[in-house]
Amino acid sequence: MIEALKDAIHQQRLSLAELLWAPMEKLAEQCTTIWGQREALDSLLSENFRKVPHCLFLYVLDKNGVQISDNISASGLLPEHYGRDRSQRPYMREAVPSWGFLLSDAYLSRRASRPSLTALQMVRHNDEMLGYLAADFDLRDLPVTAELYEESGDWRQIKGDPAIRGTVFQQCRVESPMDRNMDTACAIMEELLSDRGMFQTVIHFSSSRATIWLMEDPYRYRILDHEALSDPDVCLLYPLCPYPDDALIPRKSIHKILSYMRTLRTADETLYLRAASINIFNGMISLTFSCDGTHYMSWRDFLDKDTSFWQGCAA
Repeated sequence: MIEALKDAIHQQRLSLAELLWAPMEKLAEQCTTIWGQREALDSLLSENFRKVPHCLFLYVLDKNGVQISDNISASGLLPEHYGRDRSQRPYMREAVPSWGFLLSDAYLSRRASRPSLTALQMVRHNDEMLGYLAADFDLRDLPVTAELYEESGDWRQIKGDPAIRGTVFQQCRVESPMDRNMDTACAIMEELLSDRGMFQTVIHFSSSRATIWLMEDPYRYRILDHEALSDPDVCLLYPLCPYPDDALIPRKSIHKILSYMRTLRTADETLYLRAASINIFNGMISLTFSCDGTHYMSWRDFLDKDTSFWQGCAA
């Protein structure tokens, strides 16, 4: 996982911990005077259930991870969970910090296989650790306080299928229908990107098709097969659309990008380009070679490298 994504997750978890820690610490203190009394604990948790925001289930565990209260939910008591051994659940295997509060990593719940997390608050009396107050949360119920994660523009390389990588030098590029008609296909793609409202495309050179997304209908993709990519009349299906001012790829660079992709497709008969993508708004290019390795980079990084560099990366 890249660092920017880790940081975004960390900030979200901090916000949730700040929201949950105070009410759980206060409730844990109240548990000490009635510890071990099932009915009294059930009553206390029921009375304070709504004070723990967004909680799905609230319950108490002894220090060995065995449940000594019923599950408390918005609909009432769930007594079948009393006596349940939770010691092997993911949240019980994490180390609770010295201050006594833990917001677990997300895991899949046993009840519904839903992404969930659990907050644990240690229950202490004087210097003795009695057990834990626990609160389960369904991730769908939790607020998202962090800003929407923005994809990094840093260069990333992702290895593909090892079976393909292991036999790459035993294969040779087979000319596809798109290869035989590359001038027309690239001209059509350039027209759609520059003047017809297409903002993203994945070009499958080996299987002679392109998947495209349009600004006027961004939630649905369309597929152009090799026949469509050999017929300039297909451009008539898409109305003229001004090139967006906030696109990170300049309109004048579209031709250079497509031409360079074409070069990488035919530069070597063993290490060749199988598929590529372009997104004009985030300025990103992806390249998938015959070894099944994929590179993600900015359009500038893509154009800055010569053909020998890419053949070395693929190798």
